[in-house]
Amino acid sequence: MQVGQVGLIGLGIMGAPMARNLLRAGFNLSVATRTPGKAEKFATENSSLGNVNAVGTPAAVASTSEIIITMVTDSPDVVAVARGENGIFSAVKPGTIIIDMSTISPQVTRELDEEARAKGLFWLDAPVSGGEKGAIEGTLTIMVGGDAAALERARPVLAAMGKRITHFGPAGNGQSAKLCNQIMTAINLLSVCEALTFGAKAGLDLATLHQALTGGAANSWALEVLGKKMIDRDFKPAFMTRLQQKDLRLVLDAANVNHTPLPTAALAHQLFAVVEAEGRGDDGTQSLLRVFERMAGLEK
Repeated sequence: MQVGQVGLIGLGIMGAPMARNLLRAGFNLSVATRTPGKAEKFATENSSLGNVNAVGTPAAVASTSEIIITMVTDSPDVVAVARGENGIFSAVKPGTIIIDMSTISPQVTRELDEEARAKGLFWLDAPVSGGEKGAIEGTLTIMVGGDAAALERARPVLAAMGKRITHFGPAGNGQSAKLCNQIMTAINLLSVCEALTFGAKAGLDLATLHQALTGGAANSWALEVLGKKMIDRDFKPAFMTRLQQKDLRLVLDAANVNHTPLPTAALAHQLFAVVEAEGRGDDGTQSLLRVFERMAGLEK
């Protein structure tokens, strides 16, 4: 099905490159942000890519869009964008598809889906994995919950931003799948920090160790990408520690409701809390290495 106007709310580290890929794919795009002037700046800088229009509120996006994408930080932000004054629900047309690509609470997602359905709308939760690199390259993994027919209608839009689009069933299930992803990424990162700290303490050259381990069974995205950043002492954020902590809080909250023990995820949450306590919440998650180095007497 041909899609007309698409709207996108949120132009941060992930949202901005996702919007550029929608323009490159030929979609007419309306954009809005909660930061004054940011949408206008984006529209000016990216007008050569396609038809992009900056508007002032989520309601203004909703009033002209057939498909609306939200990409904001946390559950309260999505609720405000949807339900708040000048929010999506105040101006959206029946039949519109709302795709929330943020990582938020599965329970909040189910509540928003129920409200959307009562208004004759479709709500898809479609959080992503792949980080800033995947957003820039249009190779994100997208985990979707919600109505299957709405997903098929929205698939061309999602395909402009990602390569692996998986439907997990009802609303909220996409968010639950993303939280599985966040459990594994956090725990993988812990293992990389431990291994590199052990290797350094044993006197190994870490660049050589990285080259060896990425060729064997121990390899992972965390080792390949973030391990290299650790060795290079590059702690700039591709994904900020405070956002990792937000996701782990969502994990532990959902696990508490479901009576699911997650001892290693809880440990990761506590170790990342050390990074935050040191005022490094805006550092990349690879900054966790420094906690392990200090524990081992290797602080740099």
